[in-house]
Amino acid sequence: MIRSALLAATLLAAAPAAAQEVVRHRTPGSTFPIAMAVEVPAGATTVMVSGMVPAVTDANAPRNSLAAFGDTRTQTASVLSRIEASLKSIGLSLGDVVRMQVFLVGDPGRGGRMDFDGFMAAYTEQFGTQAQPNLPARSVMQVAGLVNPGWLVEIEVTAVRR
Repeated sequence: MIRSALLAATLLAAAPAAAQEVVRHRTPGSTFPIAMAVEVPAGATTVMVSGMVPAVTDANAPRNSLAAFGDTRTQTASVLSRIEASLKSIGLSLGDVVRMQVFLVGDPGRGGRMDFDGFMAAYTEQFGTQAQPNLPARSVMQVAGLVNPGWLVEIEVTAVRR
């Protein structure tokens, strides 16, 4: 009897935590499409997705070339599509992403500077939209290079299962 009462009390205590939602704090006075901070409730499962890279968009282009993978915007759209498919395969969506780290290589066509505008063009098609308003906390950094010389973008995310 005591064991049953303890189990019931434990389950009841856990229920409110599981019912809580992720809280996404916007930056005051800003419309920039990232969360200033994200609070994950107790009882939620954190899912870390390994860095994803773009798919080949032009199979006729020289192998491992920029032409084979496209510009930053094209590569970002490809990477986000791959992340979305990975999340979907485990019962999650882009709306469940709470943290994103983005690695951009400097585009040779832009004097070696990362194409942040190209990244943002593809990012804002998936995050902060009417269909998917959830924004992750996010970092974007320029890196010297990625494993494949044709890659300009790699993104890793953390999602939460409620």
